[in-house]
Amino acid sequence: MANVFKHYYGEEIAKRFSGLFREHLVLAAQLVKAAKAGNSRAAAEAEKNWYANADEIAAFLNSINPNWPKSALTNMLHEHLRMTKDEAVFRLSKNYKSDIEEYDRIEKQALVMADAFTEGIVKQFPNIFK
Repeated sequence: MANVFKHYYGEEIAKRFSGLFREHLVLAAQLVKAAKAGNSRAAAEAEKNWYANADEIAAFLNSINPNWPKSALTNMLHEHLRMTKDEAVFRLSKNYKSDIEEYDRIEKQALVMADAFTEGIVKQFPNIFK
């Protein structure tokens, strides 16, 4: 996504998004590591930070494109995090059937998010897409 953003918004915006997204992945890894270790305090802290990062991503994206309403982005990202956590719990508990089903739901939701991002870019840069 950072490469796409670079095309429309420039290098600095792309770098900022890349940093926020890298943080998203690091926090997810911290959450899984804490959960696997049975450290509920560290897991709760990582989850809190993960959601705060999602809020930061939503605010950032809204700041570069008003066609991406902050509340809608926040809802989409929070839903994504909830689903991702559920999938991880299913995997860690060896409930592979539910893990696969949740993965499929995550994939569908990711496609909805991709469509929302695409629609926002097209609305913001209509002359490019004529």
